[in-house]
Amino acid sequence: MKQTDFALQLSRYLGVYLPGQAGGSVNTIRSYRDTFSLFLQYCKDKQGLPPEKLALSQIDHGLVEQFLLWLEDDRNCCAGTRNNRLAAIHAFYRYLQYEMPQLLSRCQDILSIPYKKTQKKVMSYLTLDGIQALLKQPDASASTGRRDLALLSLLYDTGARVQELVDLRMNDVRLSSPTVIRLTGKGNKARLVPIMAPTEKLLRQYLEEHDRDYAAHGGYPLFCNRAGKKLTRAGVAYILAKYLEQAHMAGNTALPETLSPHCLRHSKAMHLLQSGVNLVYIRDLLGHADVSTTEVYARADEHFKRKALELAYPSPAPISETLVWQRDGDLLDWLKNLGK
Repeated sequence: MKQTDFALQLSRYLGVYLPGQAGGSVNTIRSYRDTFSLFLQYCKDKQGLPPEKLALSQIDHGLVEQFLLWLEDDRNCCAGTRNNRLAAIHAFYRYLQYEMPQLLSRCQDILSIPYKKTQKKVMSYLTLDGIQALLKQPDASASTGRRDLALLSLLYDTGARVQELVDLRMNDVRLSSPTVIRLTGKGNKARLVPIMAPTEKLLRQYLEEHDRDYAAHGGYPLFCNRAGKKLTRAGVAYILAKYLEQAHMAGNTALPETLSPHCLRHSKAMHLLQSGVNLVYIRDLLGHADVSTTEVYARADEHFKRKALELAYPSPAPISETLVWQRDGDLLDWLKNLGK
């Protein structure tokens, strides 16, 4: 069977360009792959266009817009999910502009499809009491509990994304002073993040307990499940949910009803900001490409905004309890009778 130009370009994009030239993460490639899987499913089921015969000439502005409507109407996807799928399609067509310049006009037509406006979610983060309540839940007398305590402490202390945490290997840990963790984030960009003494102690005990020489077995995953395999993102979410439920059953009110691993990252950033740490340092800790991304924490923190306003605009002199015009009885009577 002759390969279509769409199949050829999509295979090169997902299999060669994204992992090689663009340095896309595994999660990014999977997300883009899933987008085009859905797109092919739509073309086959709703448009009668089988994947093996689909050509670039058949994909236009109208087809992509109908696909996006199908996502919302038939699959009940929210506007945010629709925008994520559109972002993957846009990325492919930006790549295609240079690979097939003869299709430049068609590419730009698809790139002109706008994103939908979405309501920004309020950023959720835990208080320090909430973090302490969560870290009290693992049973330190059990091996699994000690692993979970080290994992949750490291997740909060480093402000790591959950994928960065599960990707950690033994050789990403340096226990010699100063203790640092090497995290590999988006675009395979690595950064060194220091960890505090309590987390270092937990991590050292965890490594010693499992008798793992991280220098000799550097490629071994830092955190494993019961089967001895690398812990997954779903596994971390399960661990977090388990201890959240445990805390609720114990009557703890410092924790929300639901909690995601990313909330610990937000919490670390907010606590650093509230402690007076410069946004530039928080940016470097979190691995943001630009400080404007980190500024979202300053906008989300009401205490920070109030403090900034107080510094910028000092409060006026206190007003006397009885204003001058209030002492004028005739004026008050005139105002009361006004309009009668």
